[in-house]
Amino acid sequence: MAEQPLADVIVLFGGTGDLAQKMLFPSLYFLDADGFLAEGFRVIATARAEMSPEAFKALVKEAVGDRAGPSGLDDKVWARFEARLDYVGADATTPDGAAELKAVIGPAKTPIFYLAVSPSIYGRVCAALAAAGLATPQTRIVLEKPIGRDLASSKVINGAVAKVFAEESIFRIDHYLGKETVQNLLALRFANVLFEPLWNNLTIDHVQITVAETEGVGDRWPYYDEYGALRDMVQNHMLQLLCLVAMEPPSDMEPDSVRDEKVKVLRSLRPVTRADVQAVSVRGQYTAGVVAGESAAGYATERGQPSETDTFVALRADIDNWRWAGVPFFLRTGKRLPERRTQIAIQFKAVPHSIFDAAAEADLQANRLVIDLQPDEDIELLMMNKAPGLSEGGMRLQSLPLSLSLAKAYSGPNARRRIAYERLILDVIAGNRTLFVRRDEVERAWEWIDGVADAWRESGMAPKPYAAGSWGPSGAFALIERSERAWYD
Repeated sequence: MAEQPLADVIVLFGGTGDLAQKMLFPSLYFLDADGFLAEGFRVIATARAEMSPEAFKALVKEAVGDRAGPSGLDDKVWARFEARLDYVGADATTPDGAAELKAVIGPAKTPIFYLAVSPSIYGRVCAALAAAGLATPQTRIVLEKPIGRDLASSKVINGAVAKVFAEESIFRIDHYLGKETVQNLLALRFANVLFEPLWNNLTIDHVQITVAETEGVGDRWPYYDEYGALRDMVQNHMLQLLCLVAMEPPSDMEPDSVRDEKVKVLRSLRPVTRADVQAVSVRGQYTAGVVAGESAAGYATERGQPSETDTFVALRADIDNWRWAGVPFFLRTGKRLPERRTQIAIQFKAVPHSIFDAAAEADLQANRLVIDLQPDEDIELLMMNKAPGLSEGGMRLQSLPLSLSLAKAYSGPNARRRIAYERLILDVIAGNRTLFVRRDEVERAWEWIDGVADAWRESGMAPKPYAAGSWGPSGAFALIERSERAWYD
């Protein structure tokens, strides 16, 4: 990987918004606490709201303190971090606003512009930065996803950014890729001879990817009503996880080596057509129910009127290549489900022949590798072993879950769980693009998602109701049971 100069300032657009306050400023504070921010590195926020730097620093202190937990802020670290902070109240989509920003940035040579704003204004912000002379070859720009709501709008937004910044300067962020366990998946596959030879259709029966949320849409419905679960979750987070599971071994960890392999997976996804959409997909929308012992309103009630927005999606995805031919990937995601869970379950095939007697054979289970991303991060391998003790019927077997994650062993009960953005911001500072998404990745993902949405529309497939607190419409169970498999719950 070519050596990149370290960034010397980060400018957060949308600095008063939820993402910046809840995730980005706490991440930067913790990076500072761990010694990852160089002396002189500055953190500048900008938004349209007029606010003094002192008032802004108080706002950030409260947000960081909330994230710091029971231990609270370290006074010494906060003093150092506070000295880095500055705020500019300006409209960054205009040349005048960008000029105000330039005056505060000053002589910085390698700035990061982090756009924590609506993707619809990415182009205008970039044009204003160019007009102010802030778009240089050393500049790095971070874009939050989803970029667009379909392939056409994604191309428009990406094209507007590309008029100002080269692809090498663009960091499209998906915070799931900053999670420790997601990165551990790469280490598990490619640093161990034990797993990679088994990572194919000869030994793996199927793969399940679940992203379940207990909360509803609430007052976010204007955004959600435009996107739905398919565009909001499947297009970026879930397809990224699928790519990391399914990709071929890259030649090295260079950014383009890894991203080339992910694109190959997206190119190999079997298109969903009108003819098969009913068999390989399920749409749902939550109605009133009970979640965690509390009553929950339906989506239509939250929105104020009926809608055909999907709040639940289950899909069967097939990857048409030699490694994965015949191995289905089952994806499901939804709001108002019984528990919060993000998980990848890799189900291996059963042993081809059991040598054990009937009692032990009844105990026999196929191996399973389960990768939990949230609420807790862990990797667990289900193995079979002999049940201890004596039994009259001969040997008995039992399943033994082995934790492959050392995070718990190396951390105490009060250890802080890192924010995924910490890893990603640190990589932007260093100029490392490996965990970021390339333009052709985004567009290939949208192409497949558009095919699903078009098939829904052409077949008149409306969302099926499901009660809040359930695992989605009954069709989600039929989707996987048709192949004589079941969801891992």
